[in-house]
Amino acid sequence: STHWWSEMFHNSAAMKALENTVVLALATAAVSVVLGLSAAVGLFLSKNKLYKRTVMNVTNIPMMNPEIVTGISMMLLFVFAGALVHKSQVLGFVTLLIAHVTFCLPYVILNVMPKLRQFDMNIYEAAVDLGCKPFKAFCKVVLPDIMSGIITGCVMSFTLSLDDFIISYFTNGPSFQTLPIYIFSLTKKRVKPDMFALSTLMFVVILALLVLMNVAQSRSEKREAKK
Repeated sequence: STHWWSEMFHNSAAMKALENTVVLALATAAVSVVLGLSAAVGLFLSKNKLYKRTVMNVTNIPMMNPEIVTGISMMLLFVFAGALVHKSQVLGFVTLLIAHVTFCLPYVILNVMPKLRQFDMNIYEAAVDLGCKPFKAFCKVVLPDIMSGIITGCVMSFTLSLDDFIISYFTNGPSFQTLPIYIFSLTKKRVKPDMFALSTLMFVVILALLVLMNVAQSRSEKREAKK
């Protein structure tokens, strides 16, 4: 029966929570890609091995930390920052975005770094020697070659942000509620079947994104093998 699917789309609170979740996931993916790509390029070009090793170890911390530790730590940080500026209500979209970028950023860096290591820098240097400006040479020569790593990091950031609950639970405010938190709030009452339909929809979307990511990565590896 499609009754509960119809009910799902008529549930304004659930649709608003879904909209918030998608907006947050898109913003997280965009910010993570920009910062992660910049960090990966900076680390790749750095000649200081100790600096690179230290930064990579720090990058791995959000991945190794239990989510509840990260969530509570971020919440305390935001509350403390709010106290410094005499603002009582600091938790909201911005704090959620910062928290999500914090744990998604390492995935972008770790997906882009191997692609940069595989890239032949002589091609980039040749483009610069032939009169191409460094930034234009990067966009025309380097970026297409590492695009598969960027896309993988972007999709991972989007999917991780989309279904995150623990970190979001500690860093969200009353003004901005994501779908996992909205569904959790319903567990105190009776959960209607339309929420099951919505959960199924999210699962299918995430599964489709992961399949597309794997297909794109597989094709990229085949193209590189032919080279």
